Amino acid sequence: MRYTHVDVFTGRPYDGNSLAVFPEADALTAAQMLGITREMRHFESVFLARDPARPRTYRARVFDLAGELDFAGHPLIGAAGVLHAGHAAQDDLTWTLRLRARTVEVATRRTGPLRYESTLDQGPAEFPGGPCDAGAATPAEIAAWFALDADDLDPDLPPLTVSTGLRYLVVPVRGDALARARVATPLDGPLGRVGAGYAYLLDATAMEGRHWTNDGALEDTATGSGAGCAAAYLRRYGRIGDGEPAVLRQGRFTGRTGEMSVTAYGHGDQVRSVKVGGGVAIVAEGVLAALP
Repeated sequence: MRYTHVDVFTGRPYDGNSLAVFPEADALTAAQMLGITREMRHFESVFLARDPARPRTYRARVFDLAGELDFAGHPLIGAAGVLHAGHAAQDDLTWTLRLRARTVEVATRRTGPLRYESTLDQGPAEFPGGPCDAGAATPAEIAAWFALDADDLDPDLPPLTVSTGLRYLVVPVRGDALARARVATPLDGPLGRVGAGYAYLLDATAMEGRHWTNDGALEDTATGSGAGCAAAYLRRYGRIGDGEPAVLRQGRFTGRTGEMSVTAYGHGDQVRSVKVGGGVAIVAEGVLAALP
């Protein structure tokens, strides 16, 4: 089975967030996809199956090392870049990717040999509740989840659960808190109390973020789904303009760097569209000699 190894949210190989893309995965079972993902050891892998009835439309299944995800950012952005590589004569294309829980569109642009720019429309943002308060978790409690103090949180921006596909607790921090942060306690239970599945730490002044798996074992280089939630959050509190692109950085503490272009449209709780984009660099192509 053929696959392509790409780096996402970067303009050059060996940077950004790596990804394995399997563009002809029609025959694979979910167990095989999980087995391949664990073998490849990228943060995530994406498996595609073409819809013969609709042009440039694919079913997409995204797996991390634990199982299948309802939504993810960097795998879809990377997958669209790989699909565009099969149409190298065309400069601009749009792809429809159908996930288990939703359908999204990704626009791609060829920027050079083996280089593409992809922009994912994550759709409208949801704010499931108000800012976290003592009824769910206090600022001091939230800070402690990341080995921080309440004073490390941004006093002007409250922690807030946001979804543009996956529910993230966006935790704004200030000063050198982003550099000192780590996952101090397993997050599944605490995040469930505030209606979130994941956490994204955000320095809104520096426009930089961090994200880990909920057990703290792995830090992600660049998180497209988290960046979408951060963009919606920043627009809700007026930190980025309506429809004005901004750059969100992530990965500095992993030894790799990612740059994500984020744009949010709307006002207040009515953020009607969020787009996340970035570069896709093709690193390698290969063939699996055997399937699980």
